[in-house]
Amino acid sequence: MIQLLFTVIFSEAAMILLLLFKTPLRKLVIMGLDRLKRGRGPVMVKTVSGTLVVVLLSSLYSMIKIQNRGIEEGAVVNPTDQVLMAKHLLEATLMGAVLFLALMIDRLHHYIRELRIRRKSMEAVKKQTRGPEDVKAAHSEETKTMEEEAARLRAELSRLESELQSRTKDADAAEANVIALRKQSEGFLLEYDRLLEENQNLRNQLQSLDRRLSHSGSKKNMIGKEKDARYPSILFHEKRTQNTEAASAFHDALFISSSGLFNC
Repeated sequence: MIQLLFTVIFSEAAMILLLLFKTPLRKLVIMGLDRLKRGRGPVMVKTVSGTLVVVLLSSLYSMIKIQNRGIEEGAVVNPTDQVLMAKHLLEATLMGAVLFLALMIDRLHHYIRELRIRRKSMEAVKKQTRGPEDVKAAHSEETKTMEEEAARLRAELSRLESELQSRTKDADAAEANVIALRKQSEGFLLEYDRLLEENQNLRNQLQSLDRRLSHSGSKKNMIGKEKDARYPSILFHEKRTQNTEAASAFHDALFISSSGLFNC
């Protein structure tokens, strides 16, 4: 019995050492304890533990009985009782150590499992928190790209605005030139109409003068009238020449202004 208890104690101590230090055998011990706690394993452990408790109580009762017997008999203690007392004390101590080490093994196994579960949950939480961080990093990169694109578009917009302003100024200047040319062409048209009207008046005067000369009966008067009319005809021809030159100059100016207007 005592040898068996020592064997169990040493086995439990070795198992505790394996559970305390991270070694390749630790996984095997944990797997064995997991299987032991499944099915009928807990019932067997409880049965063995109950048996040890009963034997421990029996040893304690025997020790108390031997001690009471010695008290009743006086100060003299029987050597047999001493041997039995020592045996029961050793057995009780060993059984108590077995139960205590078994409890330690059970708690160590429980805490190791809890620690493993907590680590897995922490890893899952880290992965979950890492996901939003990755998304945040991706969003930050996308935001940075969008900011760069916005800066480029703002620069392009400012360039287009400056170009629009310059072209607007050019368009305003061209429009002012067009308005000036229109006013000038209107003035030329008015001058042309005036010259045409004056030319028509001169032609009418010439026709009336020719009629007067044709209806005169006297040759002398006719010659005198021709002399008198020569000077107006000369004036008329000079005036007509001037009007023709003015009209041609007006046509040239009108053509130049129209060409400039079309070019604008």
